[in-house]
Amino acid sequence: MQIQVRQPTDAEIAKLGVFAWPIWTCGVSTFDWDYDAPEICYLLEGRVTVNTGTESVSFGKGDLVVFPQGLSCVWQVQEAVRKHYRFG
Repeated sequence: MQIQVRQPTDAEIAKLGVFAWPIWTCGVSTFDWDYDAPEICYLLEGRVTVNTGTESVSFGKGDLVVFPQGLSCVWQVQEAVRKHYRFG
């Protein structure tokens, strides 16, 4: 399972309706996370590295990130995160 990270265009953000999604925040921390459903998120602030055991992916402000369903990983939040997110 692969985590996808990219810098979206303003048009992509508008088409997805990102700014209507809920916002999640998290301070500097490390925690385990399992994805029961796929998630797409857009980072407004912060810096994170996610380790799946087979890959380590870093992302931050301005990145659009897609996590596949069934992914188990460890989040390492290096700078406090504020993101819009959508499951499903």
